[in-house]
Amino acid sequence: MYQVLTINQISAKGLDKLPKESYEVAAEFDSPDAILLRSHKLQPEEINASVLGIARVGAGYNNIPVAHCTEKGIPVFNTPGANANAVKELIVSALTLGSRGILEGIDYVSTLGDMTNGQELSQLLEKEKKRFKGNELAGKTLGVIGLGAIGSMVADTALALGMNVAGYDPALSVDAAWRLSSEIKKVDNLASLVSRSDFITLHLPVLDSTRNLMNKELLSSVKKGAVLLNFAREEIVDAQAVVEALESGQLAKYLADFPTPELIGVPGAVLTPHIGASTDEAEENCAIMAAQQIKDFLENGNIKNSVNFPVLNLERNGGYRISVSNRNVPKILGCILSLLADANINVLDMLNKSRDDIAYNLIDVDVEPSEAVIKQIAEAEGVINVRLMASR
Repeated sequence: MYQVLTINQISAKGLDKLPKESYEVAAEFDSPDAILLRSHKLQPEEINASVLGIARVGAGYNNIPVAHCTEKGIPVFNTPGANANAVKELIVSALTLGSRGILEGIDYVSTLGDMTNGQELSQLLEKEKKRFKGNELAGKTLGVIGLGAIGSMVADTALALGMNVAGYDPALSVDAAWRLSSEIKKVDNLASLVSRSDFITLHLPVLDSTRNLMNKELLSSVKKGAVLLNFAREEIVDAQAVVEALESGQLAKYLADFPTPELIGVPGAVLTPHIGASTDEAEENCAIMAAQQIKDFLENGNIKNSVNFPVLNLERNGGYRISVSNRNVPKILGCILSLLADANINVLDMLNKSRDDIAYNLIDVDVEPSEAVIKQIAEAEGVINVRLMASR
């Protein structure tokens, strides 16, 4: 029986993917096999030695101590794309709010509660509505920085709205590139992209290379009067630099899902309370994906959508399965295979992949290895952890 610790509220539709006959799911366990969480800031001391894997119910994972997990041989999973549509729809709303005087108009109308004469109200609105005139999105240029799951969906929607779309993503994968419309103009220089864009939308993870990417220097290259959207991560924007850009008129508006003290109350800053993925559908999709990934990992050792381990999938063929996490250095795999051979254990199938400093192996064998053999493998130099899975 596997024990899965849940932190934060996880959608029941996701937890239903963990069969009750083989999984216990609860908010408290002394020695859980896995952790499912959303936005909780997980600390290393909260990760018990029994934990085999951690799944973030969402795309961002900066609330998880990934380096610590890697050191302990614990794969960290996320759910890229599961909440993409929810975020995309909020960004479409942000585009219209950034181009029209919608919020200002709503605020103005809310001050007219004392008016009781419908004709007078109508005449007043006809007179005042010019104050809230804006611009149409059609024909404007949207610069998309980051063309992954969400960025590519936003780009496609913008094209459908009649916008011109330019994209920048130096880390674009081949698969992602194939999915992009040929109408999206690829730009290799970030300053060039922001200088030609009427709207700029950010879709990047938090990395050393992206932290404060939108800083004072880059904002100085932005087309004057442009609108900046950040529904990706707070840390990729220098908030104080945005305040200065709004005050100088370099930016007309800044729409973001990450309120910070510097931005609250600043004219032109339109801030939502981190609701990008806050839809029933997105929460369900993320929970389902996270639960399925944890289930496949616990039962079969397969890894998909890990942020620190290599992607690896090996079909079961009926034998016993050994998973081994180890330092990515030479001779470890040879040592493991020698130990199995010395115990007269035949390897039926195997797969080995590495990512940065970590390597991961799935080895299917014809008979159940003894505890002594598993212990020998675990004690081999460079091995981080070993797990034996029953035959299927």
